[in-house]
Amino acid sequence: MNTNRIAHVAALVGEPARTAMLMALMDGRALTARELAAAAYITPATASRHLGLLVEAALLQVQQQGRHRYHRLASAEVAQMLEGLMQLTAPQATRRVATGPADAALRTARSSYDHLAGRLGVAIASHLQELGAVQLDAEGASAQVTPRMEEALRPLGIAAEALAGQGGSRPACRPCLDWSERRMHLAGRLGALLCRHCLSTGWLRHGTGTRALVITPAGAVVLRDWMGLECWRAVVDEREQAPPLASGIEE
Repeated sequence: MNTNRIAHVAALVGEPARTAMLMALMDGRALTARELAAAAYITPATASRHLGLLVEAALLQVQQQGRHRYHRLASAEVAQMLEGLMQLTAPQATRRVATGPADAALRTARSSYDHLAGRLGVAIASHLQELGAVQLDAEGASAQVTPRMEEALRPLGIAAEALAGQGGSRPACRPCLDWSERRMHLAGRLGALLCRHCLSTGWLRHGTGTRALVITPAGAVVLRDWMGLECWRAVVDEREQAPPLASGIEE
């Protein structure tokens, strides 16, 4: 374990402007230096210096496309580190706190790097566990995909080969503690596959200027029918009472 390396990464992430830019990339997008400067409320020149340090530390990667340079998180491990910090720093409330509409939308559904989070992500994880398609260990620290996954994903139009075909060293499924719900959603190749599929089918769409994901009417029907009404209620309403439509769902 290289303590100097740990201290260096912690110092880089601990600077508020750099933290803001890293958080702006948590929805999996690639952004220009100017866009990241706006997210951090700093000048492009200052942002460029910060971004250089983050790239040098392998926290970000740069992709050249034409005249533009786009920055994205370097890996799922970087996103996992940021998620851990979000969990650690989230306020520990003893009762529910009413917050504004933007926060409500983020709690309903959001992208966390390349997988689904919020109440939708938690509900999907819960449903897959109920179907026996995902098994968590006793401590909830790791998860396994079971042979039942093929049957579980079939109603969504996802073939089992889609998960196997992604390959790589990334785990097929990883439990991730949701920082707003304090329950598990799923990351890893399975989490990325579900998020990508829901976006490509139009069941979800990105919000404007936020990590919130909007559930479209078509998506509401498909996901409700797949996971069942009781599980769907936990998605559409924080109090687990089911109004026709709730914040974060497109009308």
